[in-house]
Amino acid sequence: MAGRQGAGAIESQAEKKTEMVAEPDSTLLTKPNPEATNTSAAPPATVSEYEKKKANFMVRTFWTLVMIAGFFAALLAGHIYVVLIITTIQIISFKEVIAIANIGSRARDLRFTKSLNWYWLATTMYFLYGESVVYYFRHIILVDKVLQPLSTHHRFISFCIYIFGFVIFVTSLKPGNLRFQFSQFAWTHMALFLINIQAHFILNNIFEGLIWFFLPAALVITNDIFAYICGITFGRTQLIKLSPKKTVEGFIGAWFSTMVVGLGLTWCLLRSNYFICPATNLATSILQDIHCDPNPVFIPRTYTTPEFFFLPPGHTVSITVAPMYFHTLVWATFASLIAPFGGFFASGLKRTFKLKDFGDSIPGHGGMTDRMDCQFIMGMFAFLYYQTFIAVRDYNPGAVLDMLVTGLGVEDQAHVVKGMLQIWARDGVISPTAAEQILNILGDNLASVSHHLTE
Repeated sequence: MAGRQGAGAIESQAEKKTEMVAEPDSTLLTKPNPEATNTSAAPPATVSEYEKKKANFMVRTFWTLVMIAGFFAALLAGHIYVVLIITTIQIISFKEVIAIANIGSRARDLRFTKSLNWYWLATTMYFLYGESVVYYFRHIILVDKVLQPLSTHHRFISFCIYIFGFVIFVTSLKPGNLRFQFSQFAWTHMALFLINIQAHFILNNIFEGLIWFFLPAALVITNDIFAYICGITFGRTQLIKLSPKKTVEGFIGAWFSTMVVGLGLTWCLLRSNYFICPATNLATSILQDIHCDPNPVFIPRTYTTPEFFFLPPGHTVSITVAPMYFHTLVWATFASLIAPFGGFFASGLKRTFKLKDFGDSIPGHGGMTDRMDCQFIMGMFAFLYYQTFIAVRDYNPGAVLDMLVTGLGVEDQAHVVKGMLQIWARDGVISPTAAEQILNILGDNLASVSHHLTE
């Protein structure tokens, strides 16, 4: 309406001053192009936006299915394929994080800095992968003439490789660019710690048994899904300013949902030797018949409660369940309450550099780091928790005795015996009085043995 009134006013002025305004111009103003005034011409922008969102949804869905299919295909194909996936994730994530702070290297004529970053990555992966291979597959490496020296001197070789890179870095320092180069050095080592060192523990989880890799990863994914569902359903209270869309209701709701799903996943995984048995051969796949002595946490035990005041005298409650279910609840709690802070940390890092995503490695999903920010910290926690509370130390008593006899002198052997007596007395295996008597006898005999040795 306002456009047409303006056009009419201009037309009246044109009629009064025909010598100043030409008729065709007046005609154009009084009779605008139908295509310009057609109200049906506005929707194309809306339709275009809709089509854009639809296309993005289709791309995102397609690549989600591709990632899920690829992950399960590798998981069922064998340990070596899962290792390859973790290796690929490490390299891509490192590339994305390093690219954030590597923008100024070309402008400063410091292209060698980028090459040195990749050298640090190769050095770190050589050391970490070597540590895992030497620890879990020593029985294979020690019989190989080529690999045996590399295994024996692995840490010294890794140190030499790192020192060589350190010398190259120092010799490449240029006055006027020192602040930038040292910031690159620090940034690279931070990326190596947050990505590659934590991924190293994920690799160790794979070798200990696929359940220690798959269950933590599945719990993080489950928590992320239910945090979104619970958040959009009844989320009201903002959780943290770094991620405005995260809500307290979604946070708590995802916690309970993750525990329930985790118990169901544990029930399924405990019925497969392929998942609970440690890796002894990287060529193992789901199609092979695998047997092993299961970890005690996979074997059901009966738990009996003490007599509570609200129960009749002499009555207790018993439950028979595998201890693994209790560990799953702990893992689900960590995946729900602590692991998301890895994502919050990544969000803060992106905000610092005013980035929406770390990259575009995965179409429709952003960068690899955007998808793995919570997985790294969860994998490290799972390894440390497993080694502390679950792992079984299967030492051969004969081998330990042989080491004591051949590697220690009489006095050192006596110190070992004294330590064991003190531990037994503390734990109630023997009485403190008996331990003290044995120690006195041992001390007297040790003195006479030392006297004979000196003569």
